[in-house]
Amino acid sequence: MSFLILNRGAGGTKIPLSIIVLVLCGFMFFVLLYTERISLMSSSSSSSSSYLFKLKSCPRKEVSSKPKDKIRKERSEILELLDDRFEFDPEECNVASGKWVYNSSIEPLYTDRSCPYIDRQFSCMKNGQQETDYLRWEWQPDDCTIPRFSPKLAMNKLRGKRLLFVGDSLQRSQWESFVCSVESIIPEGEKSMNRSKRYFVFKAKEYNATIEFYWAPYIVESNTDIPVILDPKKRIVKVDSVEDRAKFWEGADILVFNTYVWWMSGIRMNALWGSFGNGASGAEALDTAVAYRLGLKTWANWVDSTVDPNKTRVFFTTMSPTHTRSADWGKPNGTKCFNETKPVKDKKFWGTGSNKQMMKVVSNVIKHMATHVTVINITQLSEYRIDAHTSVYTETGGKILTAEERADPMRHADCIHWCLPGLPDTWNRILLANLL
Repeated sequence: MSFLILNRGAGGTKIPLSIIVLVLCGFMFFVLLYTERISLMSSSSSSSSSYLFKLKSCPRKEVSSKPKDKIRKERSEILELLDDRFEFDPEECNVASGKWVYNSSIEPLYTDRSCPYIDRQFSCMKNGQQETDYLRWEWQPDDCTIPRFSPKLAMNKLRGKRLLFVGDSLQRSQWESFVCSVESIIPEGEKSMNRSKRYFVFKAKEYNATIEFYWAPYIVESNTDIPVILDPKKRIVKVDSVEDRAKFWEGADILVFNTYVWWMSGIRMNALWGSFGNGASGAEALDTAVAYRLGLKTWANWVDSTVDPNKTRVFFTTMSPTHTRSADWGKPNGTKCFNETKPVKDKKFWGTGSNKQMMKVVSNVIKHMATHVTVINITQLSEYRIDAHTSVYTETGGKILTAEERADPMRHADCIHWCLPGLPDTWNRILLANLL
């Protein structure tokens, strides 16, 4: 029997190809349907449990019996592994050029209540700060992406190592930010904190790692480290000596230095060579930039002569800007940084609280060093953050500002230091990206 007659004799009518295809498809569908019917009939002779098993084998969405917290934890660990493969090239990524983008979904890794190591000076929320939008701004460079700070990744990078921050109170806030960002993943019995007047050590026993801070506001020696001399005119910087404190830095695997604000207490700085034995009699008043260069050269000589670049990485954090003149960002009637709730949007903004001459001193000294020093340029991105300072939510002289003092922000608002959590978390995000 022939299903298709393609030609009827010499003058027969030809059937169009499209009709032929349609008929073939219909025939194949009929055969397939017939086969499936036979298969279904044969399966009915099986046991009912076998039939149900076949039904259950159909794909369907499974309901996980795992607790939600465990699922979130596993997802977080997967993301951290992905972060470990993130390729961040500091040579190609200019972190200084970018913008702050508001992201309402951002949650800090800690709070000033959850982390017990934050100084009251930086504990803005604990001190009464109600505005929290300053925590929701995320720095986005123009030509690259900075990986998020991963506590587990950070501690794995620090396993068996010493990370040491050296500098002033701004460097101390970066140290506290780093410690607070990782301490929650370390069990209570596996961590400890030891503080002395100058030297603070956070130890993570499980990782055989320490995260340390050494108080050296001028890097080189001075007569005002401890106790602090309030009158800048009486401060003396010993520009040729760093060995007394540098003995605490030796052996560190990662060194992160900063110094700036303390040098900006006037256009002249009392510099001393040799011993403090004669008091101020041997000191010479120098231009601040000149004294700064002499002090940094002494530091650079110590690094070049002492640090083994095959074992130790050296970083230098650029200056942290101050915002004490609201006219800089177009508010001549403003009250310093008080009541500011948004970053400056003008990408060309540069306030009077940052000194480019001092930045050039740093770059020139580092450029001529034998040891490679990675510069973490946090100045421009921090310039925009007029909203992130401690302002009136801080302490002075060891005491929280009173209601009367808060009512006088022109006199009492701190527009030098930053809230924690806050901007220093971004500095550490950049630091960790450079360590990957």
